[in-house]
Amino acid sequence: MFNKRTRIKEILLSDNVNYQTTVMGWVRTFRNTQFIALNDGSTNNNLQVVVALGSLDESTLKRITTGACIKATGEIIASLGKGQKVELTANEIEILGDSDAEKFPLQPKKHSLEFLREIAHLRFRTNTFGAIFRVRHSLAFAIHEFFNKKGFVYLHTPVITASDAEGAGEMFKVTTLPLDGTAPKNEDGSINFKEDFFGRSTNLTVSGQLEGELAAMAFSDIYTFGPTFRAENSNTTRHLAEFWMIEPEMAFSDLEDNMNLAEDFIKYIIKYAMENNKEDLEFLTQRLDEEEKQKPQNERSEMNLMQKLEFVVNNSFERITYTEAIDILKDCSHNKKKKFQYIVDKWGIDLQSEHERYLVEKHFKKPVILTNYPKEIKAFYMRQNDDGKTVAAMDILAPGIGEIVGGSQREERLEKLTQRMNEMHIPTEELDWYLDTRRFGACPHAGFGLGFERIVQFVTGMGNIRDVIPFPRYPKSASF
Repeated sequence: MFNKRTRIKEILLSDNVNYQTTVMGWVRTFRNTQFIALNDGSTNNNLQVVVALGSLDESTLKRITTGACIKATGEIIASLGKGQKVELTANEIEILGDSDAEKFPLQPKKHSLEFLREIAHLRFRTNTFGAIFRVRHSLAFAIHEFFNKKGFVYLHTPVITASDAEGAGEMFKVTTLPLDGTAPKNEDGSINFKEDFFGRSTNLTVSGQLEGELAAMAFSDIYTFGPTFRAENSNTTRHLAEFWMIEPEMAFSDLEDNMNLAEDFIKYIIKYAMENNKEDLEFLTQRLDEEEKQKPQNERSEMNLMQKLEFVVNNSFERITYTEAIDILKDCSHNKKKKFQYIVDKWGIDLQSEHERYLVEKHFKKPVILTNYPKEIKAFYMRQNDDGKTVAAMDILAPGIGEIVGGSQREERLEKLTQRMNEMHIPTEELDWYLDTRRFGACPHAGFGLGFERIVQFVTGMGNIRDVIPFPRYPKSASF
């Protein structure tokens, strides 16, 4: 068997010495034709592989370059050198894959995140992205563990859909029709989608929520975790065209149940990463500290990354209504001195990221759950409150990025739901299947959506969402 190897992380965590083993990985550096810093991705820490002088021929030594892949067999011994507890003295080295040192883009020096984005297929091999994507893995695993422990059913909702859950209309079309102008047309000149693959107009999904509600009416508690797509021309550090969403839907739940679950969920997955990726998070904390030092004193965070995560895990989220938030924002000095790009002057406005971040970072200094938004700025499916003006919606706002979760109690009353759909010009006949859940055994139910990359961004402290997904998709960019 070829793959009889020990992961470098296991070797570095163990106190065992004086045993034979085989390691495989990629060369980070090779000093003095004797000391190889080897990394296999299981940890950011390298294993020092020591090559005895004269044990390898000149041609093999020349092939041990930065980026090359090697297999090394030898004895793990206690290290006398600084910076490592153990090292491997190699008695056999095999080159598995050569790397031209002059052409390999990742030289042993600091590279900018912008440059690494251009070589996203290689950036996994850096310490920063090694840490990010191991944390991302842990968060994904913790999501499934959390819901599984609570008895939720994992539902795979469709990627290709004929409905627009958000009512936003900013969707990617899916078609097999020719794009050269020869697609079949209706009499009015519009495309005849009856001739298309699915016999109707279809898109990439923006949300699995509506389908999730169908399943919740049978299983009680379900969650989705899959890719979603938005065709928004947003070139910001918070938006992607393709991202992953977690969307639980719970029967027999109201807005308070929804908030409680969302808060427990966020704390659980963050705590899981803190317990299982301590080394990676300590590295990312140090990285962020160095970044913070470049900022003016008044712009620096009061807490480092680890402190911020501990603060979220150990404190209850602040819960206030939209109306209370508007009053706070209207009266704050930031607003009165016109430091907001969007001035808060009346009830009913859609809060911007700068407003959300002010509430979280300046006013309350902890995560905030905002509830009971004006119905005019929220989706059709949200339950209407008795005041006739607001809906039972909730958003969770996090330090650094603003909105991280959006959810609501769903409108279970058929008459109210169809009335709202008509007001918003959402065709009820196209969503007749969805309305069946209100016709046959409706019950109070609720759910929320969490953008996975947003929580990864929060936990890793990365400033740009494009750096927490392996291959980011955004306007004018679909490389790799």
